[in-house]
Amino acid sequence: MKFTRKANANWKGTGMEGKGTISTQSTTLNNAQLSFKTRFADGVGTNPEELIAAAHSGCFTMQLSFLLNEGGYTADDLSTEATVTFEDGSITLIHLDLKGKVPVISKEEFEKTAAKAKEICPISKLLNTTITLSVILIA
Repeated sequence: MKFTRKANANWKGTGMEGKGTISTQSTTLNNAQLSFKTRFADGVGTNPEELIAAAHSGCFTMQLSFLLNEGGYTADDLSTEATVTFEDGSITLIHLDLKGKVPVISKEEFEKTAAKAKEICPISKLLNTTITLSVILIA
């Protein structure tokens, strides 16, 4: 399977005082605000690190679902929070915090499957940083 996806960013002004927007092909983001404040402080809008966290948590969770299905399991619920750490001009760490409810799977099998999903999800493979994972299986 091969496909492409697009997004567009626009910026006007200086890095600190300027403002920008970002839009996605699906229009889920449609001229979403970008600014210095939304990236480095608190402000209304989004930022690249938040978007990476969203992409990574979504990709990992979907990959895990596929792997669970291959093993004969169907998740009742999978929830992943991705935390992106930005430090000194680089993304130095992404931590995936997984909570899942999967009937009849053992804790060990769930952890093993989650670790594999972390390694093979396309976003994990794309990123050049340390990626850590914590796993909680809900009974």
